[in-house]
Amino acid sequence: MVKQLSRVVRWAVLSLALAAPALTFAQSCALCYTQAAGSGSRMIAALRSGILVLAIPPTLICAGITWMAYKKRNQFNDDGATGSGDNNE
Repeated sequence: MVKQLSRVVRWAVLSLALAAPALTFAQSCALCYTQAAGSGSRMIAALRSGILVLAIPPTLICAGITWMAYKKRNQFNDDGATGSGDNNE
């Protein structure tokens, strides 16, 4: 039952993401647009590399946190099962 509900939720989120207009994801700063349009090719290249420099570290941090959470997902359940409540008092 839970797997079916999870599958339905995934498909609903996917269909909503695909149904959303592309313009809602393409909002940009008017100042950035006018500055980039009025500058030369070197400035445009610097702006593109700056975007990459600002986007890559948060992406790697999120991927690292996700990887660590995946690796540690059963740590607490496994530790509780091995203790089995033995009290040496």
